[in-house]
Amino acid sequence: MHARCDNQGCPLGFVLTGGQVSDYKATDALMKLSVPPPKAMLADRGYDSDSFRQDLLIHGILPVIPSRKSRSAPQKTDWWRYRERNGIERMFNKLKQMRRIATRYDKTALSFMSFLNLAAAKLWIRFFVNMT
Repeated sequence: MHARCDNQGCPLGFVLTGGQVSDYKATDALMKLSVPPPKAMLADRGYDSDSFRQDLLIHGILPVIPSRKSRSAPQKTDWWRYRERNGIERMFNKLKQMRRIATRYDKTALSFMSFLNLAAAKLWIRFFVNMT
């Protein structure tokens, strides 16, 4: 499960891939979502590749991705901005508090994606309820 979220930690969209698929293969689908383009992409070491970083820079997106430990020439990382990635991890944690998502009971990708969207709506609703 790959997700794109805003700076408040609310999910904007999901992409499902197999467990053996590399992390950065899903970013094309996530970037094509009909939401405003991001200014920066915060991601973990699984997204570290020269071509991926170059593609982000071409599109005007600042890559905030730490280098893999096996990289011969480590890239500089804005660690101050990378701290904001904690919000992304908390978003995944909130989603996985729902047992159906954590254990993936659903047999089909469509039913799992549907429940992911319901769970995302639950995370979004706090911004619209009790706003006094």
